[in-house]
Order: sequence, then structure tokens, then C-alpha cells
Amino acid sequence: MKQMKTIRVVAAVIRSGDKIFATQRGYGEYKDGWEFPGGKIEPGETPQEALVREIREELDTRIEVGALIDRVEYDYPAFHLSMDCFWCRILEGRLILLEAEDSRWLGREDLYSVGWLPADLGLIEKIAAQWDNEQAREI
Repeated sequence: MKQMKTIRVVAAVIRSGDKIFATQRGYGEYKDGWEFPGGKIEPGETPQEALVREIREELDTRIEVGALIDRVEYDYPAFHLSMDCFWCRILEGRLILLEAEDSRWLGREDLYSVGWLPADLGLIEKIAAQWDNEQAREI
């Protein structure tokens, strides 16, 4: 059996008050699917450095990266995704969509109101489970 290529990425679960930020993919095979913003880890970068760079590039916003929520391992048909997902908060900027098609701030009751990409869907359950603990504690 052929070994699948692994793609290492990071995702920011940006929260403000009682809401988290989700984006709708504007390109590629998974266009229109909802996900947390982020992207590939470049050689020599830590996951946290990659996340700060990606959010600056995609959303023209400076973030602080907090606690790791989970590492999602997911097999898409063409590749294996390994995604480190972190709680984040905005330090500076207005979340300008430079790549995504759309975005929404979702409350806990809205978490399942968008069509999440498969890898992100598993993360939603963990976010819901951590919501109260993380909401009460600033990063």
C-alpha cells in the first residue's frame, strides 16, 4: 500500500468574548467548506510561529497564540492532514479576509450552523468541551 503524503498545518481558534471566528474556504478542492484560519508550517518554523505568520498573511491581523486544543489527524483521499489547533486572541487588526470567501463569529450554540470541513468537524466537539474552562481563563 502506498504511503500517503502528510501535510502539517496549524489552525487558529480565535476567540473574542463568547464567540470564535470561522472562515469559509474561497479556493481549491474544498472551496466553500468552513474551517479555522491557518495554514502550512514552513521549514524551520514552530507551529506557533507559523500560525502568527499565516494569520498576518490571510487576515492582516496580529494574534497571540495560547494553549494547544488538540492535534487533529485526518485522512483525506489524497493526503493525511496533521493539524495543530490553538486557542488564539487578537492583539491588533480587524480580520480582513484576504483569502477566505466569508467569515462568521460563532457562539457555542452556533458551532454546528456552518458546513465544517471534515478535519475541522472533530475539533468542534473538543472546542465545545473546553469552552467553559477556556472562556474563564485568558491566554
